[in-house]
Amino acid sequence: MTTRATGPVPPRVTARPARSRRALVAGSVGNFIEWYEFGVYGYFATVIAAHFFTPEGGSEVEALVKTYASFALAFFFRPVGAALFGRLGDRIGRRPTLILVICLMTAATTLIGALPTYASIGAAAPWLLTLLRILQGLSAGGEFGGAVSVMTEFAPPGRRGLYGAWQSFTVALGLLAGAGAAALLATVLTTAQLNGWGWRVPFLLTLPLGLVALWLRLRLDETPAFASAVVGRSAPVRRPPAGETVRAVALGAGRLMGWSAAGYTFLVVLPSYLQSTLNATFQQALVATVLANLGFAASILPAGAVSDRIGRRTVMLAGALLVAVLALPLLNLVQDPGTPTYAKGAALFGAGAAVGLMAGPGPAMLAEMFPTTVRYTGLGLAYALSNAVFSGCAGLIITQAVERTGNADIPAYYAAAACAVSLAALLTLRGDDHHRALR
Repeated sequence: MTTRATGPVPPRVTARPARSRRALVAGSVGNFIEWYEFGVYGYFATVIAAHFFTPEGGSEVEALVKTYASFALAFFFRPVGAALFGRLGDRIGRRPTLILVICLMTAATTLIGALPTYASIGAAAPWLLTLLRILQGLSAGGEFGGAVSVMTEFAPPGRRGLYGAWQSFTVALGLLAGAGAAALLATVLTTAQLNGWGWRVPFLLTLPLGLVALWLRLRLDETPAFASAVVGRSAPVRRPPAGETVRAVALGAGRLMGWSAAGYTFLVVLPSYLQSTLNATFQQALVATVLANLGFAASILPAGAVSDRIGRRTVMLAGALLVAVLALPLLNLVQDPGTPTYAKGAALFGAGAAVGLMAGPGPAMLAEMFPTTVRYTGLGLAYALSNAVFSGCAGLIITQAVERTGNADIPAYYAAAACAVSLAALLTLRGDDHHRALR
């Protein structure tokens, strides 16, 4: 499909250092908010279940499953958002599309914090929550493709892996901020206060964060790659055949499968798993999650930078292999009451760090798979589809499987199996992609 753009080519189509840094911040901030919110929803899953999915007579496990079903539903709308906003971003530009996305995300998340509960309005409460989760899914689907396009298209030569890694790094920061907010509230509030109104605070904090993100994106320039490839062209813009793009999306999703499944297993689902399966307290579960996220955050930027030197393939294969081999032994360490606390902490930190080896080079790897004219759509869809299937369903699958089988090792099997499949897809990567210019 072709489109004809009109109007003059805007000035300053080459990336200068100041513009590159501004693009890095503007692209990162939306990811931070998105994953802060998704982390908060996961950390407060048991509280949300009690408020929105537990009518009289319903069990706690049933409510938790319904909460994770709502969690998964938002993920299944992410591919829709990726296609919708990706189409806009590849036609009208990265900047205006990312502005629209941050407005939608901020509004939906803030409204969750103000939503009446089941006790107040009955069955309408879970339906309204689900609607807001759908809107979040749409906006999150449009966020990744635009943010990574901006970061990698503005990246200086030889630093695309490092710039793209900031997307994943702000994921870690967002999850850590969500865990920190939850831990702080659990410390300063009583259990009654936390369950009564305290859980709303992290969602309402999205409003000021979103306004800051909006201000940053209003100051963002259009990327040089989009400006030179699309804006001002008198001839129709050539786009690759649809079949070629579909194959690239499927392959990209396969390469991300391990990152998606292992990331959500160890970084988001872990608190509820520890509480419901190992009888950990809310505070203990949050500390465990913070340690895993610290390991994740610590390895992301170095992994992205190293991938600029030795290639995406080597670094991502190392991460997938480590998770596939070590997921079960690490989880068994955490499960064993006789394991020293420091060893459990090291195991969780190591699990997060292994996921970070895949997450660091991942955004740049995806950007290199698609030409500029379909990059926003292509990499956004690959990421959204992988997350919809293997991240959004992680809590639902693990909770249900543990409940039905009584096997506490399910999270490790889930993460290891996904990484084993990703290994095969990652082997198809060329070793020199990091040296090639973006198409």
